[in-house]
Amino acid sequence: MTPAGRAWDRLTLPGKLIVTIVPLLVAVVAALLIALVAVGPPTIDFLSANMPFVRFIVAATAVLLMTVPSAFLIIYMELKIIARLNLRIGPDRVGPWGSAMSVIHGLKVLAKEDFTPTGADPVVFTLAPVVTYLSSVMALMVIPFAPGLFGQDFNIALLFFFAMGGLTVVGLLMGGWSSFNKYSLLGGLRSAAQVVSYEIPLTLSVVGLVLLAGTMSVNQLVLDQSGSVFDWYVFQQPLGALIFFIAATAEANRTPFDLTEADSEIVAGFATEYSGMRFGFFFFAEYVNVFIVSAMIVALFFGGWNAPFDWPFPIELSLDPASLGMALLLLVAVVPVVGTLVFAVPFWLARTDRPGWEALVLGFIVFNVMVVAVLLGWAFISFDWAVGLFWFMAKSYAFVATFVWIRGTLPRVRIDQLMGFAWKWLLPAALLNLFVTAAAIVLVNS
Repeated sequence: MTPAGRAWDRLTLPGKLIVTIVPLLVAVVAALLIALVAVGPPTIDFLSANMPFVRFIVAATAVLLMTVPSAFLIIYMELKIIARLNLRIGPDRVGPWGSAMSVIHGLKVLAKEDFTPTGADPVVFTLAPVVTYLSSVMALMVIPFAPGLFGQDFNIALLFFFAMGGLTVVGLLMGGWSSFNKYSLLGGLRSAAQVVSYEIPLTLSVVGLVLLAGTMSVNQLVLDQSGSVFDWYVFQQPLGALIFFIAATAEANRTPFDLTEADSEIVAGFATEYSGMRFGFFFFAEYVNVFIVSAMIVALFFGGWNAPFDWPFPIELSLDPASLGMALLLLVAVVPVVGTLVFAVPFWLARTDRPGWEALVLGFIVFNVMVVAVLLGWAFISFDWAVGLFWFMAKSYAFVATFVWIRGTLPRVRIDQLMGFAWKWLLPAALLNLFVTAAAIVLVNS
């Protein structure tokens, strides 16, 4: 064996990672610097001349990138909350408090064989999860997360949202029909009947809101709710908010309205013949839909990004990093090293037999967590969009937790109860809410 081979065998696993990764990172950084010097100026000129196109690409990329982490987080919430409802602990091995368990589940699904059954229509069978997933992504484009933080705002955003939400059932019906399986076909037909039934009260529940606001722009609806908590539309449209919540639960195929995949009746409904990545896309879309309907309930009825009370400390932090000059480089180079050493000392003192590199890694992780916490606190105080994003996400995930709580509590209804509830109760209640709202507006304006 050569001396280089013997030296490689004597390296520990961290040493091998450092020797392998550090030269690669140096080469990547050098290549990026050369590329920026060579093509940077013409690229910047092109992008500045086509800002609408750049904004579209950035918004679409951001929406796509947020869907998968959102799905993983909601899966983890389901695992933990339902476990607690059943007096169990839930996942507690993979990652801190089992937080990486949903990621492992997702990777497991994506790693399985992607099988197309004999007799299935392969083109439609493949396109079905794509249609379902992309309809969810498109619905996210009109949700305003914070002041100025939205994919697209236009005057018919609500109409666009309902149109994209209705496309989900097309994907489910495609999957059920193309699977060449009677249970899948039954699940697809159920999804079509369910969405057609609940789409009507879902749409009618916000018509009263549109009459009050005079616009279908979701961003403008959130702006109209600025002020105190009593300016939220839930106090002006309580029946509309309740109908929207119930109908949105059915639209998202969530318990107790998950008749499209009723495993006790029709095996798994539209997903019976699916496996691997295509199966994963269906259920990523389902969990993304849970976040979407929660976010839309918050935007329409619960103030969107507006806080329930005014921020009581009018503090402004004006920090300009460019004013530090060369001191900024010294700060960036020295503070991480000093911080890592400071936070590594307690880990080493707690166990003197702990290897030094392990204490340094733990110190580096803790230091970075502290830095992120400080930066988030600074952003929360300094920027309106950071405050708005915090309140919007907090309220949205409160509704996500409510959906998970419902799944762990309520039994699945029968198909006749599902259809009867939509046509006999929700539709008359939505029409009543519309007529009462219109009459009240006429009386007030007369």
